[in-house]
This record gives sequence, C-alpha cells and structure tokens, in this order.
Amino acid sequence: MVPHPPILLPAVGRGEEKKIAATTAAYEQAAGFIRQAKPDTIVVLTPHSVLYRDYFHISPGESASGSFAQFGAPGVKLSVRYDAPFVRALERAAAAEKLSAGTLGERDRTLDHAAMIPLWFLQNAYQGEPLPPVVRIGLSGLPLTEHYRLGMLLSRTAEQLSRRVCVVASGDLSHRLKPDGPYGFRAEGPQYDRRIMDVMGRASFGELFDFPETFCETAGECGHRSFTIMAGCFDGLDVTAEKLSYEGPFGVGYGVCLFTPGGENPSRRFYDAELLRRQEEQETRRSKEDEYVRLARLAVETYVRTGKTAEIPEGTSPELLNRRAGAFVSLHLDGELRGCIGTISAVQSCLAKEIVRNGISACSEDPRFPAVTREELPGLVYSVDVLGDAESIASPAELDVKKYGVIVTRGYRRGLLLPDLEGVDTVEQQIGIAKKKAGIRPEEAVSLERFEVVRHV
Repeated sequence: MVPHPPILLPAVGRGEEKKIAATTAAYEQAAGFIRQAKPDTIVVLTPHSVLYRDYFHISPGESASGSFAQFGAPGVKLSVRYDAPFVRALERAAAAEKLSAGTLGERDRTLDHAAMIPLWFLQNAYQGEPLPPVVRIGLSGLPLTEHYRLGMLLSRTAEQLSRRVCVVASGDLSHRLKPDGPYGFRAEGPQYDRRIMDVMGRASFGELFDFPETFCETAGECGHRSFTIMAGCFDGLDVTAEKLSYEGPFGVGYGVCLFTPGGENPSRRFYDAELLRRQEEQETRRSKEDEYVRLARLAVETYVRTGKTAEIPEGTSPELLNRRAGAFVSLHLDGELRGCIGTISAVQSCLAKEIVRNGISACSEDPRFPAVTREELPGLVYSVDVLGDAESIASPAELDVKKYGVIVTRGYRRGLLLPDLEGVDTVEQQIGIAKKKAGIRPEEAVSLERFEVVRHV
C-alpha cells in the first residue's frame, strides 16, 4: 500500500520532497521488500488509469511507457513489459465469474503517474536489473465488494499460473487535511486517514466495507478501492501487516504498509461474511418497509423481471388510492444513488399509480444511469418522498435545507431538489444544485418555491 505524489521524485520536488522524508524511506523499504520477494509478476492497481463506472480496465498490449513531463521532469522516463499471459488468464477468470473486467475500451499505452511512482522506486531497487513484467489495472465505479472480488480473482489467477505475485495498491489518502491543501479542509479528512491507517495496520480488511461512500467522497480519498482490491488477494488467509509510515504535510495523506500472507484462516473470508451481512440487512429492512416503499419495490421488481407495469395490490390503503400528489422514488445500491425520478405535482389518477409509474422511471429512465438489472434487485434500497403543495417564497431566507425542498424556475426551465439530502448542508448548495439540474447558470436569477415532503423508507 503506497501513495503516488510526484513530489517524491527529486526532479519534481526540487527539495520539497525532504518534507516527506519518512514516506521516501518507507517507499524505499517497500520496494526492497518486493525485490527480496522475487516476484514473477508485479500487479499495479492505480486510481489514475482508465476508469469506467461499471468495468475494470486491464491495460492491454505487450508494454507501456511514460514520463513525468507534466510535472516538469521530462527527463524522468519509465518503460515496462506487460505480463500478457497473466492478463489473458485474468480476463478468462473474470468472464467465468461474471466480473466486469478486461482489456476492452481505451488502448492508450501511456503509464499514469499513480503507476509510475511505485515503478520508479522499484526501478531504483532493482539497480539496473529488468523489472518483472507488470499488470496494470484501473479502478471502477462498481461496489467495493466487486473490487474485493477482483482481488480474489488475482490470487486465483496467480495460483493457476504458479506465479509469485506482488500487488502494489497505489492510492493517496485524504486530500482534505488542511485549509491550504488542494481541496481545503473537511473534518472527515483526518478522520478517514486515522481510520484507514488503523484498519490497514491491523490487516482488518473486512472493515474496508464499513466506510460509507459519502464519507469517502467527503474525505477526498483516492486509494480506498485500490486497497480493497489488494485486500481481496488475501481472502481466507492470515496476514502479517507492517505499518511503515504516515505523513500529510501538504494537505494530502500518504500511507505506506506491507502485507505478507500466511496460512489459511476461514474466519478471514471477508467476502462471504460481507454478503451474509448484507443479506441479513436486506431481510431486516424489508420487514420494516411501509406500504409506500413496498409498492415502489413491487413496481421496480415487476418491471425489471417482466417488462410490465405492476397491478395495484388488493388491500391498498385509501390514502394511496384516493389521494393525488407528486412523489419521488429513489433507489440506492451499496450506498450510492442508483436512480431517482419523480413528479412535482400529481400526474396519475392516484398516489399509488404515481409511485408505480415513478418507480419504473427511476429504474429504467434516469438518464444518469443504465437500467437496473435483475442481479441488482436484491441490493436495492428504496425511499419514497411524497410532496406537499409548493408555495412561492420571496427569498432564500425562507428556505431550510432540512425541512423544505426547493423548486427554481427561469422561463421554461425548472429544477427541483428534495430536502434533507446527505451532503447538502446550506441553502446556497441546495439552490445551486437545483439550478444545475434545470440547466440554469449560477448567476441567473430565478423564482423560488418551497415544499415539504413526507419521506418513507
């Protein structure tokens, strides 16, 4: 587990690298550790290679090269051989296990800096000897469980080919440690760094799943998915962890840890444990869903499985059958939004039909996402927001992001944002996001309306 600040290189840092001397020393120790392990293949996991929302990109071809020209050091160059047989075997394993990974897509042969930094230290450690062939893998927008599963497939592929493999998980920690850092300060920044260094220092890899996506995003980390793939390589094994260093003087956290596998340990099968935990959570959640949420779930599951609109169930309450109102149906998967569509005011003949129609739209018509698949249905978390009547207001002072949603209007353009959304803490943010959704520029004047909602989860 290593960071990738280009400033570590003297040709880039020009003396500034001395402020992170502990990171340099730890990096050199880690590179020596890899050389002494005599790997046949080095797998580099990088956040700055090609990244797709629903696919892990494995770099194709026989070789790749790059330089640090964009960081003012064009003379520092690297070239590596790729382990094409390993890549082909990993692709076959991913296809067999229905994991979305392979060499399709971008064909660029240029190494990114998150891969080059660890390769530069390794090149120095090998002292002129050729490096073992490399496999470079990017991250994805898929759930953490899929990242972990990719690590499990890496381990299985290594065993299949009888290869000794070292995995380098490249990733900085929080970018929000200091007000003068690259992304300013957020309290979640140092919280993330303390927590991740503790987890990795204990090799408690099952806890990687306990970091909420919103927390990671607010902390501004970039390595969590890299670390999770690497952790998956050790599934079911004892692990000896060694925490070498942690620094953050520039407002970005840099952590270095080493991990060595031991014997089999069934209690460390974290993938199976996480799936069981999620299944139990789903069952508990379903048992507590109210009539509104059950109806949204029925609508989505019926449409995804059959392509048909669900019938309103017998016994549906008069409140849903006799009332008309606007409603939003929101879908989340693994803590991330998976679809959200709604109506500001009633379109259907009753609220029950409004929820069914908007549930279908949320799973199949949200332009931000592909249609929900059958495989995703068990993990979906639903919420239904029923809107009260909108009322015009004179100024933002009459808004409250926790209590009121907002509607912004300029001409024919109209945008809405629900109240009490995670990450929306100020009225200014609320109005800004609503404007963006409507295609209204930040500086353009708008008329404002507010409304209250009843949220069903």
